[in-house]
Amino acid sequence: MRKKPELIINQNKLSRNIDRMLAKARKSRAIFRPHFKTHQSLEIGKVFREKGIDKITVSSVSMAEFFAKDGWDDITIAFPVNLLEMKEINKLAADIQLNLLVDSQYSASVLASGPENKVGVFVEIDTGYHRSGLLPDDPEIDAIVRLVSASGKLGFKGFLTHAGHTYSARGKQAVLSIMEDARQKLNDLKAKYIGQFPELIASYGDTPSCSMADDCSGFDEVRPGNFVFCDVMQYHIGSCSLDDIAVAVACPVVSVYPDRNEIIIYGGAVHLSKEFIAADNGFKLFGYVAELTEGGWGAPIPGAYVSSLSQEHGIVKTPKQFIGKFKPGDVVGILPVHSCLVADLLRPNLNK
Repeated sequence: MRKKPELIINQNKLSRNIDRMLAKARKSRAIFRPHFKTHQSLEIGKVFREKGIDKITVSSVSMAEFFAKDGWDDITIAFPVNLLEMKEINKLAADIQLNLLVDSQYSASVLASGPENKVGVFVEIDTGYHRSGLLPDDPEIDAIVRLVSASGKLGFKGFLTHAGHTYSARGKQAVLSIMEDARQKLNDLKAKYIGQFPELIASYGDTPSCSMADDCSGFDEVRPGNFVFCDVMQYHIGSCSLDDIAVAVACPVVSVYPDRNEIIIYGGAVHLSKEFIAADNGFKLFGYVAELTEGGWGAPIPGAYVSSLSQEHGIVKTPKQFIGKFKPGDVVGILPVHSCLVADLLRPNLNK
């Protein structure tokens, strides 16, 4: 019996989501290196492994250590290298193929003098997200490539980008135009250096565009992550259907207020995160509401949604005709806005 907020997973949907993206990568003849920050689960990692995936992406040194202990031996940390973790990086690189990101000549020079074991290095390129990475025409790229290639302990892997600005786009055309722009920019860089480094690759990460594109041709490697679970944000972007969402949070009902058509759930920001979808009229959506079933959960209840979150409380607004469905002691399912953050807060367990 579920007594507190708990992440539940539909394993059939999860497996189907993986199969669909894997088939797309194979069709595109691209290396499939899924981002494991979405689930952070050894059990879900085994599902990937059973499907033949042997290369992964993570977002931190500690996450790389976590998966390396489970036998994953080809890992890219898709986050600018943290020079304060060189001891841990050296230890990891002694046992696995470890790939790091640099986006400055300074970091590259420190890295070139630091490793005891060989590591792969990608130059991170900003193709429009404007979070981290160098713009494609930045002359610093050439200086980094020279530094990396001159070091006996560093191997130049190529150019990597994350097109996170697709999350602000709406509609297939807008999302795919971002993907095409990144493809062009990465391949222009690849063409410039391929003569000197014939094995360099263009690595692309982003779930909405990889989900919406017919294929991922033009990239040597793809690194989507959120496709494994999907979520309400992906649904609103148009990159998944409600039936693709493979996670929900089971939340106990603690109070019911028929006079204002609201229920209070034990499920707040520390369980669901503070991510929301906003409309121009000030409306905020923190999650859809569904009734739990023996096999998982049903379709979202029409008009019911999580309208507000504090630390432990969630406020659910529901149409008047549905308020009688709920009483304290019930448990409802919340389809999360952002499954990556929810999985980080409530670690998934396939046995639940």
